Amino acid sequence: MPHIVCRIIEVCVFRFVNDRPEYLLLHRAKNEKVYPGIWQLVSGTIEGNEGGVEAALREFKEETGLKVIRFWVVPYVNSFFDPGHDAVNLSPLFAAQVEEGIAPRLSAEHSEHRWFSYDEALKKLVWPGQRAGLKITHDYVTCGEEAARLLEMKSKSDSPS
Repeated sequence: MPHIVCRIIEVCVFRFVNDRPEYLLLHRAKNEKVYPGIWQLVSGTIEGNEGGVEAALREFKEETGLKVIRFWVVPYVNSFFDPGHDAVNLSPLFAAQVEEGIAPRLSAEHSEHRWFSYDEALKKLVWPGQRAGLKITHDYVTCGEEAARLLEMKSKSDSPS
């Protein structure tokens, strides 16, 4: 019987250029075992006893080397079935705003990065769940919906460094 797991997080990284959001996508290296050569959001595995926020911040730093200006819990959880593990995966989504003009320092997992407009990013992402997460991030966070104010992590204990 399939089981439900939450082992993966995703982070939608964006910046503003001339008051317009641009979204960072990472291109998986051709030698990666899992999904080589696709464009994706920052994503990774929750390790040990990490919480979701902690894992998201760690993966963000490992995969980009960038500094977070603002950080949100996005009101979306990606879900997909992994037949190899007979598991339904639930993957919470976070959003991280970074400064304009600073290039990411990629991990070996990725071969390149690019900043895309919303429409361009939607076309590059191959997974429907990541497209839906990008749309919700765009609608609720980068375009200033009331939910963005409510979901931003602001306290010292939650503050990304």
